[in-house]
Amino acid sequence: MVLTVVTVTTTTTAATMKTTIPNADVANNDYDNGYIATEAKLATINGVSSEEIPNPAAAGSRQQSRTFRARVTEEEEVMEEIIPFKNLHTREYQGHKKKVHSVAWNCTGTKLASGSVDQTARLWHIEPHGHGKIKDVELKGHTDSVDQLCWDPKHADLIATASGDKTVRLWDARSGKCSQQTELTGENINITYRPDGTHIAVGNRDDELTILDVRKFKPIHRRKFNYEADPSPCVTEAFSITGTSVFLVNEIAWNMTGEMFLLTTGNGTVEVLAYPSLQPLDTLMAHTAGCYCIAIDPKGRYFAVGSADSLVSLWDISQMLCVRTFTKLEWPVRTVSFNHTGDYIASASEDLFIDIANVQTGRSVHQIPCRAAMNSVEWNPKYNLLAFAGDDKNKYQADEGVFRIYGFETA
Repeated sequence: MVLTVVTVTTTTTAATMKTTIPNADVANNDYDNGYIATEAKLATINGVSSEEIPNPAAAGSRQQSRTFRARVTEEEEVMEEIIPFKNLHTREYQGHKKKVHSVAWNCTGTKLASGSVDQTARLWHIEPHGHGKIKDVELKGHTDSVDQLCWDPKHADLIATASGDKTVRLWDARSGKCSQQTELTGENINITYRPDGTHIAVGNRDDELTILDVRKFKPIHRRKFNYEADPSPCVTEAFSITGTSVFLVNEIAWNMTGEMFLLTTGNGTVEVLAYPSLQPLDTLMAHTAGCYCIAIDPKGRYFAVGSADSLVSLWDISQMLCVRTFTKLEWPVRTVSFNHTGDYIASASEDLFIDIANVQTGRSVHQIPCRAAMNSVEWNPKYNLLAFAGDDKNKYQADEGVFRIYGFETA
């Protein structure tokens, strides 16, 4: 049973008051209310069918708008949600010499950054409506792959990059110059800003978490997760900070208030830490296989976790309970992202499409075709534009340094 709020027209005559949704209005698509007609039939409310409605222009009648709550079953849908992703186009952006590992939008949605195996990051000025010439700036200085990058949530021209060369660098997008850098202890693979822009968290391949003070660009916290070798010579895992489980740290995130820190792990859990103490609050048994990626709903209600079991789970962040799962993908989920309203979630894997699902219903509403496994998807913070990058190859099976953006009205 789906509860949908619809706006309908009420026609009142001296003899009777009858309410319906006029077919002409529905058939012409009520975009303002987010609905379209699904069939050439009318809703009947209060037992009155459309044929019984007098002409509103007739003498003695008046017309007004009213809002009703209509319960609509899947079998008797009158209207359905307009999917804002239908009939839109993808554009491709070339510049890197090798594959792109990470894409990220700035806080105003006007610039996109891409990080590549070619040891560079690039900044692209993107016109949300697809007009104007594309401009890009190359950020050079790293001596190994740029594996992840993130923008300052409070400053549209500051971006931080994490690289396998053990350094973290802060760049000014206006000049393209590195303004700060620090060398850490391992190959950096994860980076994220605290929502207030004061701290940066960095994760490396050795399961060490470092917190940087942005103003000084120096470490203020380090947490090394104790690890020991598995009896198998090829497997190394880390003991949980709670001392009760074993895990490898995969991806990291703050909640929207910055008071909670989340880590996805290789044994299917999400570790929840208090911030800034980094003391354990909870261990969520999220999936039956490793948890690879995590995304926070921009409204602060949920977080989503992508797993090697091919599922995406949605969690109520206040209750720490799983409210639903998204099941469209068939391969390990590499990357997830919420759109700017928090109503839709994109997820990608080795499947040759990106799935977009409704957060509230769990229903898959659209798929974007792609040619390779995806490494990164990210929604624009202001518009329904989805950037994505993966393991694309050219006809000679060499890496292509491209990313794409879906959501433009013209190709």
